[in-house]
Amino acid sequence: MRQASGVMVTDEVIAVFNDMKVRKAQANEDEKRKRKKAILFRISNDLKNIVLDDGKEILLDDCRYALYDATYETKETKKEDLVFIFWAPDNAPLKSKMIYASSKDAIKRKFEGIKHEWQVNGLEDLKDRHTLAEKLGGSSVVSLEGAPI
Repeated sequence: MRQASGVMVTDEVIAVFNDMKVRKAQANEDEKRKRKKAILFRISNDLKNIVLDDGKEILLDDCRYALYDATYETKETKKEDLVFIFWAPDNAPLKSKMIYASSKDAIKRKFEGIKHEWQVNGLEDLKDRHTLAEKLGGSSVVSLEGAPI
């Protein structure tokens, strides 16, 4: 099914998402250590598909989507949630920002059950744990990735 920008989400992307979601639900401690904390996705060069990004690092000069497996604690309980991240750095080309922004709903629709979305415009944002904690549960979050907020 083509979305507004005409971009399709590949089966591989959906499979990776489902894998992250399922493992989250039934992982023991050993499996938790093995699984990926974050996965990057990009729009293919022909602008037709959203695909897995083989790169291991986010770029400062282009947009990406990411899934991040956040582990955090509220005053009551320990939680894990998948966070959808739209990485749109300030110095990415305007055309790229527009294509990624208009294609975002296509990938989000495939990622059923994601409660949190975070648009990040630079590394400072990414390092700001308070912003992420706020997105995950507001003032009730007391720790993120094992470290106090």
